[in-house]
Parts: sequence; structure tokens; C-alpha cells
Amino acid sequence: MVEPKYPGVVERYVNMGDCYDKEALWSLRQEIMDCMSGYKGCYQRAYRCLGAAAEIMEDQRSALLTEPLAQKLAKRAHGILIREVPRRKAERPGRVTLRFLGAVTHQGPVCLYDTALAQCQRIYALTDTCGLAHELLIHLLAGMTSNGYDAVACPDPMAPDRLAHLLAPQLGLAFLTTPSSLPFPGAPYRRIRLDAAADSEVLRHNRPRLRFAKKVSAALVEEAVSSLALAKAMHDDLEAVYNPHVDFELVDKTAQDIWEEILTF
Repeated sequence: MVEPKYPGVVERYVNMGDCYDKEALWSLRQEIMDCMSGYKGCYQRAYRCLGAAAEIMEDQRSALLTEPLAQKLAKRAHGILIREVPRRKAERPGRVTLRFLGAVTHQGPVCLYDTALAQCQRIYALTDTCGLAHELLIHLLAGMTSNGYDAVACPDPMAPDRLAHLLAPQLGLAFLTTPSSLPFPGAPYRRIRLDAAADSEVLRHNRPRLRFAKKVSAALVEEAVSSLALAKAMHDDLEAVYNPHVDFELVDKTAQDIWEEILTF
């Protein structure tokens, strides 16, 4: 034990290297290094591809998001709030918790719809291929919290400054963006086609640009997924080498000791 940096905080240093058979692993050092050759490059390539895809998606969004459309979505959100969110005098605004509900993984994009279904019975499925959901969700979030209801705001993993989903467990209500690549399982309570809200003339004028952008962004995401899958395979090879030389009983005992210590605080 050492003197803590912060009052009231106990610091405990654990040498996890004690859980390894260092002598056995030393003889495998070259094999271990070979397993990791190019590992960092896979992630760098994935991040570059995802960053480029996000920029293209933002271009799609900005092409359609006119001021009249923003006003239309705000009005739609107001109507939903009147219908679904009971007004009440709240002593305090509702709390907002940020949680990712989806991600881009080595197996492709995923969304944990079951997590929403476990907390909410009424699901609004938002059909959105151009990133318009945020303009609706941000008004819904403001309306819920102003009436004192807590909410779980779920950022878009491709654009964390924008919302992709919104959950209000107290109301049994959720709004989930459901792209065609990740269809919602089952029958939702309501469906809203956000793409159809865009100005038809703006949509017609930008259709070739949008079609091209969707194709390119999908290819970039696919390349990113391939890079993540390769990195996962490298990591699996690495674990196959060093796992036989890890004392997992000692790892578990160390974790249990730390937990028991935490309980005494």
C-alpha cells in the first residue's frame, strides 16, 4: 500500500506479471512478437476507413437537412411528446445517461435491440439512411427531461456527436434508428420513415450524389470490418500462445482479493 494521491482514495498496486510463467514465455518471445506484426496497422486502417465513411455520411445528411426539414422534424417530435409523454410538474429535470447501443465490430455493425426491448414495450422504429434521426431525437430528449423523465441517449457510433437511439424506461418507450442492414426484429409499436420527410425536390436533385455516397461509405465500412476481423484473428493467435502459461487461478484470486478489499471501504 502507498500513500494515496487523493484524500479518501485507497490505492493498491498489483503486479499482474506474477500470474505469468515468465520463463516459459521468454522462450516464446519471437513467436509472440510475430503474432502482433501488423496488429496496430489493422486498427489504424479501420479507423481511417470509418472516419472517411463518417465524413461521407455527414455529406449525405447536410445535403438533405434544410431549415424547413428541421422544423418539420421538430413539429413531429412535438406531436409525439403530446401523445406519448404525460406532462407533469417535475421537481428536477430528468437525468440523461449516455450509452452506446451499437458499434462497428469485427463481425460487422451491430445494434443491441434486445437491450431496448428488455426495458421498453413501445418501440418507434425510425427508418433513416441519411442521419436525420438526431433532429427528431434531440427534441424528444428535451421534452422527456423537461417533464422529469430520465432518458438513455444513445450516440451514433459513426458520429458520436449525434443521437441514433433514445430510451425512456420510465415510460416504456424507445426510439430506435433501424437501417436496412440492421432491421428491427419483430413488429414495432410505430414506424416513422424519416427519409420521406425530406423535401422531394432536394431529394430528387441529390439522388445521384446520395446513391454514390451510400455505396462508397458502405464499401469503407466493409473494409474497416475486414481490418478489425484481421486484428481479432491476430489477437486470437497471440492468446493461443500465451494462455497456457497464465495462472488463471491466481488471476481470479487477485480479483477476488481486490473486490473484498473494496467492500471494506
